[in-house]
Amino acid sequence: MEGKEIPPEYDGWWRIVDTSQWGSDRLDLVGTAMISLTGYADRLRMLALVAHVNCKPTKTGISFTWEGAWEFDPVSGSGSARLRQDGRLAGKIRITNGDQSTFLAEKAKAPDEPTPNPPSYRDKWRRRW
Repeated sequence: MEGKEIPPEYDGWWRIVDTSQWGSDRLDLVGTAMISLTGYADRLRMLALVAHVNCKPTKTGISFTWEGAWEFDPVSGSGSARLRQDGRLAGKIRITNGDQSTFLAEKAKAPDEPTPNPPSYRDKWRRRW
């Protein structure tokens, strides 16, 4: 594949609708559970996770790394995704030295509310005082 451009069928925002490890009932805890795959300033938000995403195309789909915060604790990981025949995105998210889960996502429009930057660990202590 020429360069690192995200293929058009993957490019954009995806609404995460289910995960194998964490279920689907609390995915929207900190806002609509979404991942963006554009190749520029991408974000991931689900459960208590808010993260920056770096993605790149592969022969079979998209691979990505991410770095952010789970609640206020720094966390990072990786993942991959491929397009299914039904147009949904099927993938896997791994937390470094932690859990991993498959996920299912549907193409969506960009969220109305911007995804905030991940909170820092210092913010955890500032809120308590």
